[in-house]
Amino acid sequence: MSTTQKPTVQLSLTERAGDEVKKFLAEEKVAPEAAGLRVAVLPGGCSGFRYSLNIEEHPASDDMVIESAGVRLFVDEFSAQYLNGTTIDYKSNFQESGFAFENPNASGGCGCGSSFTV
Repeated sequence: MSTTQKPTVQLSLTERAGDEVKKFLAEEKVAPEAAGLRVAVLPGGCSGFRYSLNIEEHPASDDMVIESAGVRLFVDEFSAQYLNGTTIDYKSNFQESGFAFENPNASGGCGCGSSFTV
């Protein structure tokens, strides 16, 4: 009898990013014990791949579920390979605010900050 092990991913939110996600979870009025933030990598964007963040009521059956900064993160197997080691922060200044990705797998990116190459 062989067992297939699910891949793992190291992914984290800073405390500031976690606080922002918790605000979105509260606004969506989803059950906090089941809901979380889907973190995904999708083909597209100006550099080949783009990040996607969505509040979801529960993980898909094949998702990896990671807890970080008090938030459940849902990651599919395709995205995991590109997100391993990534830290998500929330930055805010006079000109803009939003989530920023520090991804050691990205070999390049573009000015928008939500698109990258590997």
